[in-house]
Amino acid sequence: MSLEIDIVVAASEWDRIDDLEGLTNRCVAVSLENCLLALAPECEISVTYCDDDAITQLNAQWRGKNAPTNVLSFPTPGLLEDKRLLGDIIIAYQTVTREAKEFGRPLPCYIGHMLIHGVLHLVGYDHETEAEAEIMENLERLISLKMGLGDPYESEDAMQPSSIKIKAKLN
Repeated sequence: MSLEIDIVVAASEWDRIDDLEGLTNRCVAVSLENCLLALAPECEISVTYCDDDAITQLNAQWRGKNAPTNVLSFPTPGLLEDKRLLGDIIIAYQTVTREAKEFGRPLPCYIGHMLIHGVLHLVGYDHETEAEAEIMENLERLISLKMGLGDPYESEDAMQPSSIKIKAKLN
């Protein structure tokens, strides 16, 4: 599979993150390699790093929620195995920084989790129901642990990759 990642840094605060481009490239690639789905042979994803003001506008416009959020994903319509452009991921600096502190996670690990979460949304995973959430969270754990980012849902990174069971995959 060939992968192109377009990275846009739209807020200067993101310049504080060491090797943001490398983290982005690794998280997107490993997420797609482990998403358990058939993808087009050539894929493209856009990742935009913005601030809370920008993501609030997008969240209000597209989700009817006039508040900042950590990550938004905008999948491109169509059959996954035929889609060259998978879609766009938007991540807000202030919200992600605040949440990383609240959850006691190193900022790069939390950014990685947001990227993984966003990629999984682009390929069709969701967390609207309890069953969907369990599948998606298990994949997020698996990918995060494979990357050495720790378990994004545990305050103590004690979970081992071998203890994770994927119960289903999307059609």
